[in-house]
Amino acid sequence: MITIQNYVRAQSLEEAWSLNQKRQNRILGGMLWLRLGKGSIHTAIDLCNLGLNGIEENDTEFRIGAMVTLRDLELHDGLNAYTRGAVRNAVKDIVGVQFRNMATVGGSIWGRFGFSDVLTVFLGLDTYAELYKGGMVPLETFVSMKKDNDILVRLIVKKAPARIVYTAMRNQRTDFPVIACAVSQLGGEYRAAIGARPARAMVIRDEQGLLSDGITAESAKAFAEYTAKKAPTENNVRGSAAYRTHLIRVLTQRSVLELGGI
Repeated sequence: MITIQNYVRAQSLEEAWSLNQKRQNRILGGMLWLRLGKGSIHTAIDLCNLGLNGIEENDTEFRIGAMVTLRDLELHDGLNAYTRGAVRNAVKDIVGVQFRNMATVGGSIWGRFGFSDVLTVFLGLDTYAELYKGGMVPLETFVSMKKDNDILVRLIVKKAPARIVYTAMRNQRTDFPVIACAVSQLGGEYRAAIGARPARAMVIRDEQGLLSDGITAESAKAFAEYTAKKAPTENNVRGSAAYRTHLIRVLTQRSVLELGGI
């Protein structure tokens, strides 16, 4: 159980950042995972007054505020048109609509949860994390960074020429994924983002050029085998390491074939 002694609606990012430098203070997102922990929070810092709950789109990028909800992602026409429904597919089975109306992008990304569909799908795109003090950081770099007391302001998704397919395996609908897979082509580069390993999502690039001559049944199988070998897996209550490796192989191959229209 979490107990909170003080609650503050920050009126600026600087105020929020200053308050967050104290070890016993916490930034609130949707409070869906934080509340499941134990301990005492001296000051809970709410970012809801800082205008970070919108998705801005222009000719070159999407700017997704940290307080945007997963439901906002699910329903955003521009983002889902650009990703051909991949973002919608990544979030539509996360618990339920009520949950997605409260869970925030910032909470999902900052937590760097291994089970995060949100983190996995955005790793499949040309995505950057905008930190208040740390500036713009590629999301792939952000994932491996040690957690500190900075503030995630928004995600920036560059509108590079891209195609992406998102798939996940769940033991039952609305459960955490056993494995999550986002396969994309960004410009001339193919990559697979693999999440729920159950460790944090990671990116596997086609460094051997297995898909460089085009997507065929053979090249899709070869890239799937390569991805399965490069992505370490572990056991947990949802599945064994061996099962996860098998799922990586299957989902990656299916996603590559879908990407190629096969």
